[in-house]
Amino acid sequence: MSEIIEVRSGVELPALREEISFVTSDGLTLVGELALPLHRQPAATLITFHPLPTHGGFMDSHIYRKAANRLPALADLAVLRFNTRGTSSPRGTSEGVFGDGITEKADVEAAISFAISRGLPNLWMVGWSFGTELTLKYGFDKPVIGGILLSPPLHRTSESELQRWSGNGKRLVVLVPELDDYLQPEEARKRFSVVEQTELVGVEGAKHLWVGESATKRVLNEIVKAVNPSKYPLPETVQL
Repeated sequence: MSEIIEVRSGVELPALREEISFVTSDGLTLVGELALPLHRQPAATLITFHPLPTHGGFMDSHIYRKAANRLPALADLAVLRFNTRGTSSPRGTSEGVFGDGITEKADVEAAISFAISRGLPNLWMVGWSFGTELTLKYGFDKPVIGGILLSPPLHRTSESELQRWSGNGKRLVVLVPELDDYLQPEEARKRFSVVEQTELVGVEGAKHLWVGESATKRVLNEIVKAVNPSKYPLPETVQL
């Protein structure tokens, strides 16, 4: 007998969930999870890059965990999450040590290569905080449709690195919380003005960590709006 449930914080909707691992060019094994729609091919793929591991960021950081719990079922998206080098989660610990965004270049390349090897379609890089730095520094020339940035601090990304995205044919969707601790919408518009195709969304009342269900829903809706707009907006309830 089916039931209608509300899509809220703890909900995990049906999906094909697979524990995965892949090896970087410098020989490290990174661990993660791939979540796929149950009964159809994914319309697009989110390759996620988590917040700073030295400050608690990992593949289960809540926006990404909820994306994996919801978006395969609600938006026909594949969600690839993994721990960058030296990062631990209940899934396990990726080999290596934190490289301050430098040696993680190999992690980015390995994740994208894995997605390609699995035949996943329409690849998007999704970075959150530290993960936005990896996306911006190393995604500009990768075989992806674009990048989605959540709370970009622009600490490790130079202006010259940012300019490499200018006119490169890739979309760049930037979600900036109004109350961010590092980069707020007004300054973000100035910094990202060097990339003419930037789609910048200032989010009123939001903070760097996107705490709360309303913030989570806003982020997931903006992601879906960018990568599979036919599924936007996401439903508030679902029948199981």
